[in-house]
Amino acid sequence: MKRKPQPKPETVVPPEILEQAKQAVSPDRVAVPVGKCSVCGGEVSLPSSEPLCWVCRRLKISAWREIEQQMPAQE
Repeated sequence: MKRKPQPKPETVVPPEILEQAKQAVSPDRVAVPVGKCSVCGGEVSLPSSEPLCWVCRRLKISAWREIEQQMPAQE
């Protein structure tokens, strides 16, 4: 028995654009460090008003949320 030949898939996006997209999200890309974190000394990759690495930034945000939740309970 022979298999039926499969129809070739229709290309919606040109191959050049697909290749550019693959290169843009490749794991080989490394964030360029902009400076050092003022708290832990880690690398800061995003330019911002506060020199914090992503870990310290997340900890700060979570601390803000905890404070906001505790405020109504104290009043």
